[in-house]
Order: sequence, then structure tokens, then C-alpha cells
Amino acid sequence: MTPQKPEPYVAVALQPSFRAVTHRRDIKQNIDSIAVLMGAAVWLSSEFPVRLVALPEGVLQSFNDEILDRQHTDYLENVAIDIPGPETDALGQLARQYNAYLIGQAKATDPKIPGYFFNVGFIIDPNGEVIHRAAKNIVAYIEGSATPHDVYDRWVKVYGDTLDSFFPVVDTPIGRIGTMICYEGMFPETARGLAMNGAEIIYHPSAAVNTVDKGIWELANRARACDNNCYVVAPNSGLYHFASESHDGLDVTGGHSMIVDYRGQVIAQHDANTNSWAAAVLDIATLRHFRQNATMRNWMKELRTEIFRPIYDRPVYEKNFYLKSPNKNRAARIAWSKLGAERVFGGRKNQAMKSPKSRQKRRPSR
Repeated sequence: MTPQKPEPYVAVALQPSFRAVTHRRDIKQNIDSIAVLMGAAVWLSSEFPVRLVALPEGVLQSFNDEILDRQHTDYLENVAIDIPGPETDALGQLARQYNAYLIGQAKATDPKIPGYFFNVGFIIDPNGEVIHRAAKNIVAYIEGSATPHDVYDRWVKVYGDTLDSFFPVVDTPIGRIGTMICYEGMFPETARGLAMNGAEIIYHPSAAVNTVDKGIWELANRARACDNNCYVVAPNSGLYHFASESHDGLDVTGGHSMIVDYRGQVIAQHDANTNSWAAAVLDIATLRHFRQNATMRNWMKELRTEIFRPIYDRPVYEKNFYLKSPNKNRAARIAWSKLGAERVFGGRKNQAMKSPKSRQKRRPSR
């Protein structure tokens, strides 16, 4: 179990540049770059011991699956990794070297649900062992990864239908940690699910430049932290080199790696999209005291859960989209999401979204 009063420590959100990956053999060059940056970041950030290092999304395998709209089964065969596997073993060596927990992201297989790859957040402990993995629950239409919801019936059969099934959290000596990846961080339900399952630190990588430059990236990170009284560690990637031999990377993410405290205040941020990092001190003991004792801005203690249930009585985005076949192209994913838009915003005054009781004709009051 997590100690009652863990000592303050430093968390680092790395912002590495990375190169395009078309086959899993290309991943090593990105891990080598991460190793160099991590060494510098740990050395220069040790106000207190550095106990947590977070990698952005895409810095292992890049985003060529999304850019090229690669067929799911092709990417599964050639690029998706196993967790644990050689790539996490290499990262585990870094975790051991620096005596730190390392959080990362990869497009990875699931041995319990073969035939698919998922976008997975994983945590490696200071012994170099993978102690946690969680699949991304919501992806944008540009991404071909399967989600638990896309294979819902199989997922529930294997993993159940609880908070741990969809919003798992791992208890560590430095705090209780959960993961939400990129797009799903724009949905308040994801962070709330993690927080209701005990998360004190939420890992949230990354964003595209059109999200960062409009302020949405910072807004989302601060809101998720404030809503749930969690630390949010939010690394974003550096320059993207679209070819392995390229010397000039493109700024497609916007940088702005940041760490936000449990009251929604940005406590570290690296503005420029360069090969660098953001680092800040996390004080889990003070967070726990705040959650237990604060009378204001400690929101979760006042949740009226019963009145929120009707919001989600009806489905919006249809489940089991990938159940028969994962080879859905971008056009198919867009079409599927438009069905959700019609359910929420179209139709006769959104009758489809109303619960059966709410559609019954009310008697006039006397």
C-alpha cells in the first residue's frame, strides 16, 4: 500500500523530438534519444529526488499509422509492440538507472484480446518491471487503434464491467497513478473515472498544435486537475522528423509540456517546442490532506451521483465498432462518429437521447 506520508519528489514531463517509425525495428532510435534527454532532465531537475518521468504519446512509434491511415492488421503485424517486451525492457533499464517510475505510451497488443492493437499507457517501476497498463478509451477519427468500447462485448467478458476494467489505477509508494491519453483527456468523464478509482496523479500526453495554440491543451489539463483534485503530468512531444534521416523536424504538436497541481495551477511548463522538459515538485501528502479536510474547492466530496445517471441512459457512440473486423478506414470512422452527432444534436428535439420516463406526457399540475 502507498505510505501515508510520502516525501515530496520531482516529476519530469519529457518533451523529446522523435523520428518516424514504419516498422518496430525503427523504435530503437527514438529510445536512444529518450535516454539522452532523460539523463539531462534528471540531472538538472533534482531539487528533490526525481521519482517520476513521463514520456509523451508518439515518441516511441511516431504517428505514421494515423498520417497514412494504415490498415489495422498491417500495423498490428509490423509496428505494434508487446507489453512487456523488448521496448519496455529498454525503458526499464532507464527506470533502474535513475531509480524512477517511468510512464509511457505505445500502440500495443493485448494477449487476452488477440487480433487488435490498442493505444496503451504503461508504467514501469524503479526495478524495471511493467506494473500497470491501461488502454485508451476514446480515440479521434484519425486514429485506428481499437478501444475497449470498440470491442466492448469481448472486453467485458475478459476484464469485467467495473472501474478497474476501464479506468485502472496503480498504487505506488509515490502515489496512486492513472493514465489518459491525448484525445480522451478532452472528456471530463475519463479523469473523473480515474479519480473515483483513487487516482492522485493523472498522466495525460499529448496534443496537436491546433489544440495547443488555441489554449485548449492548457485548459483541459487545468480543468481535469481542478475538477478531480489530482496532479496532471502532461508531456507533449517535440519536433517530428518525418524521415529517419531528416535533420529538420516539424512542429506538429506545439510543445507546452506542463505539470498542473491538484488545485488547477500550472506549476511547470516548457513553452517552446524544443527537445526539453518541464519539472515540478509533487507533494502527495499535502494533496491527501487537502482532499480529506478542505471545505472548498474539494469538489468530489459533494457529488450528487444519482442525478447524473440519466445523462448517460442512452448510447451515443455505438459500441462494438471493431468487433467483426478492425480494418475500418478513416472514412468509416468519420461516418460512425456522425451517427453519434445525430443522436446528440439531430432529430426531433433530441427525442432519441431522452429517457423513456422523460418522454412520457406529463399531467398538468392542478
